[in-house]
Amino acid sequence: MKNKTTVKRDAFGITRFITEYKTSEQRRQGGKAIREAIPRVSHAEFEPPGDRPDPVEVIKESSKGRLEHLIPIRYGRMSKNVFAFFRGSASLNALDIAGTPTTDLMVQACGDCHLSNFGLFATPERNLIFDINDFDETLPAPFEYDIKRLAASFCIAALNNGFSDKEGRNITRSCVRSYREAMMQFSTMNVLDVWYARLDMDAIIASAPDAEAKKNRQRIAQQARSSISEYVFPRITKVQNGKRLIKDELPLIYHPPAEDVDPGFFIKALENYRETLPHERRVLFDRYRIEDLAYKVVGVGSVGMRCGVVLLMAEENDALLLQVKEARTSVLEPYAGKSEFDNPGQRVVVGQRLMQSASDLMLGWTTGKMGLHFYMRQLRDMKFSLDVTIMTPLQLSRYAEICGWTLARAHARSGDAAMISGYLGKTDVFDRAIGTFAGLYAYQAEHDCERFLDAIQSGEITAQSDI
Repeated sequence: MKNKTTVKRDAFGITRFITEYKTSEQRRQGGKAIREAIPRVSHAEFEPPGDRPDPVEVIKESSKGRLEHLIPIRYGRMSKNVFAFFRGSASLNALDIAGTPTTDLMVQACGDCHLSNFGLFATPERNLIFDINDFDETLPAPFEYDIKRLAASFCIAALNNGFSDKEGRNITRSCVRSYREAMMQFSTMNVLDVWYARLDMDAIIASAPDAEAKKNRQRIAQQARSSISEYVFPRITKVQNGKRLIKDELPLIYHPPAEDVDPGFFIKALENYRETLPHERRVLFDRYRIEDLAYKVVGVGSVGMRCGVVLLMAEENDALLLQVKEARTSVLEPYAGKSEFDNPGQRVVVGQRLMQSASDLMLGWTTGKMGLHFYMRQLRDMKFSLDVTIMTPLQLSRYAEICGWTLARAHARSGDAAMISGYLGKTDVFDRAIGTFAGLYAYQAEHDCERFLDAIQSGEITAQSDI
């Protein structure tokens, strides 16, 4: 039985993930049949081709169009260790994964699915949940693109923490096993129940296997709940000449030169953003007035793109902080096809809403000067990422399981869970194959990072610390 899953746009311009198999059992058998053409063990393969581009050249290409004075900071952050290099080289990883076996079972993919792009944040109802939290590269693509990048990230993080090869393999397999078992669970659920599924922090705390883990998870929840605009607002703003402004913290937060600011165009961009919000949230947005705008350097792979913070005020101590982030072509587009959206900001927002169990209240998109595209959301609304560098092997394994479940739930919302589950099966064949791939790719990432560091040492590229 041949795989018939396709991605199309319907009469309303909406992406539809279509399969011709009608019952879940038929679709499960259809997924199982794909193993004949793409054996599960084939996913263990990774060998870079002889004509693979120089990794430094791929990274330099991905820096084109970014703010020139921030590119050295990007390279400086990538040079800290192999995991940081892996985080910042999504375009290189996409090129490599595109050359590996794929089933063409399509989902809305994250595109930059590594373990640090998962974390906690607040729903519009103020519940604290765990989910994927970065969608800059999101695009419809085969499900393997995400699970391979996520598995590789766990293997690299484990080695970066000094864990043994065996511990790294076990952690990686925990992630893939959790994904496979969760996909099987979602394949048996009603469609609406899949969309309602979420992982809230109360459930994570309640499921803690022992008292120490429970205490640690409660501490993490408390830290996340303190990362809200009410607490952030006084720390990143000041009053100057009777006006509330964002504080400069060079080189990471700074105001653009006056000649680069066009107030009229900025107002127009915000008006266009407002139109992408649901009607009731436009009413909310209209309660605020624009007070200030500053650039803000964020992340690793995003450094150099035009990102900033917009300060809006309703009353003296009633603020709304919005993060503005440039959106560009997804790194998956050369391999998975062009986005259906002309505005990459809309691509990000739609992908985020498809994959997340709940998205930010103020999520929207707009167009800026010179044809640049942006998306916007609240700044730090209980957003919190875990520090994996301080985790033990057991803690990282448990975290891997949570991430695997979360990715499966995100994929099941758009993709065909029954077909994917039918392909993955009930045994650990796929888990072991991806674990082997992750180990091979970790070795490749180490080699590429060495080439990158040599390029810095020789002066081929310039890296700068942001401290």
